[in-house]
Parts: sequence; C-alpha cells; structure tokens
Amino acid sequence: MSRTVEQAPVGQPAGIGLRLAAMVYEGVLLFGVTFAAAFALLSAFAWTYPLKPTQRAVLQGTVFLAIGVYFVWCWTRSGQTLALKTWRLRVAGPDGTPPTTPRAAARYLLAWHLFLPGLVFIALADPPPAVGLAALTAGFAALLLPAFLDRDRRLLHDRWSGTRVIRDR
Repeated sequence: MSRTVEQAPVGQPAGIGLRLAAMVYEGVLLFGVTFAAAFALLSAFAWTYPLKPTQRAVLQGTVFLAIGVYFVWCWTRSGQTLALKTWRLRVAGPDGTPPTTPRAAARYLLAWHLFLPGLVFIALADPPPAVGLAALTAGFAALLLPAFLDRDRRLLHDRWSGTRVIRDR
C-alpha cells in the first residue's frame, strides 16, 4: 500500500495573528471590489432601491462571484493579494508554488465556512443586530481554533483545499 506524502513548502508558516491582520486589511480592500461590482450591475440594469427579491439575489451572487474572481486570480498568479503582499504572506499549494485555479477556487468556496455558524444562528434565531454580530464573531473565532493544533497553522479551508499561508521572503 503506497502512501502519499505531502511536501512541505518553502517558507515559514504564517501565524494566526499575522493572518488576522491581513484579513482585516483584505476586508477594507474588498470594499472596493464589491462596490465596483455592485455599481456596475446596478448601473447596467438601472436598478434602484428597494430591490426586488430576485434583483437582490442577483446582486448578492454577482458580489460573491466578483470576490471569488479577485481572490482566485490573485492567488493563482503570485499567491498574493494586495493585503498579503503588504504583510509579506502568500498562499501556496503543497509544493510551495501558487495554487492551481481549481485549488484556489476550492479554497475560496471553503473559506466561507468561517461565517457559517454565525449565519445559521442569524437565519434561525433572527436576533437583534448586536447579537447577530456577536454570533458571527464567536463562530469565526471558534473556527480559528483548529489552526492552533496544526503544525503549519492552517485553517480548515487550507487543509481541505491543500493550501497554506506562508511568510514570503
């Protein structure tokens, strides 16, 4: 029986604190991506608020897709978004090179699990906004815990997609 051995990439694993700092900066940068995508869609169809339920679903899908294209494009080209470059981090596949398009797309889709517990709570309980935000934060924090048990500080979506975030030289 043969066993597949995962190669360690060149580069030191990024710590959770550094990754969180990059995530915060990424959130600021994503404002521009989401704004551009939403503005283009709303302008192209001359939609105004309040949006109909189908229009809102199309808008949300467009923003989700635009964010995905941004991440996958950046990760497959150099392994870095602007936020990752700023913090000298990069996403790498098992061999240390930028991930392939399927691997990067899987990483993007699987990363949404970080928000899942909070979103499920909000959908089921319909709490006040402050409680919903607390649930999102608590769920996100709880799903960071497995990274402390991983030698390479990988979050679950990194493990599932075969990627890792490493410090760039």
